[in-house]
Amino acid sequence: MRARTLSTKPWILGLTGGIGSGKSAVAQHFIDLGVHLVDADHAARWVVEPGKPALAKIVEHFGTQVLQADGQLDRTALRKRIFADVAERRWLEVLLHPLIGQEIAQYLARAESPYAILVSPLLVESGQHQLTQRILVVDAPEHLQIERTMARDQSSSEQVQAILQAQASREERLRHAHDVLLNDQDLHGLQAEVERLHAFYLTLRGGQA
Repeated sequence: MRARTLSTKPWILGLTGGIGSGKSAVAQHFIDLGVHLVDADHAARWVVEPGKPALAKIVEHFGTQVLQADGQLDRTALRKRIFADVAERRWLEVLLHPLIGQEIAQYLARAESPYAILVSPLLVESGQHQLTQRILVVDAPEHLQIERTMARDQSSSEQVQAILQAQASREERLRHAHDVLLNDQDLHGLQAEVERLHAFYLTLRGGQA
């Protein structure tokens, strides 16, 4: 019985890319095509909701300055703290990564599509790639990543550069990639590439050609 269950289990595609690469647009089109998708950023929010043990530990460590008036985590305040201090970022990662991994695994287990997707900007750095059988990297030239992120988040060039440096390098991500989607074109072209990849992925067993 167990063997049959395993043989029908969807394989997992890891989807990643640097900030401003276009991961969200790619992920949304896969969803539109009927693929079960879990976003690690969403899982990261779930584990620090008010009442969750992780939020209490964060407040104990960083102080109430990282809370909003309504008791929610103030992500902007926390981000400033951790990007200014590598040791603080590491502390937070050690606390959150295992909890986020548990949330992700639970959601992936509910997939009913032939393959499921784990979207994560930190797929390589966090070790989440170990949950996947194949990796798709959304790639974009760095100048486009910076332009897009500044426009989207109203961030300064320096803030975007700091985030880029905290993420895996472009070379490191590409080294792990089975597939690369270069996003230096318009949305229509991007969606056509997603549809081409989706048709290919439906032919795979266990993520392998």
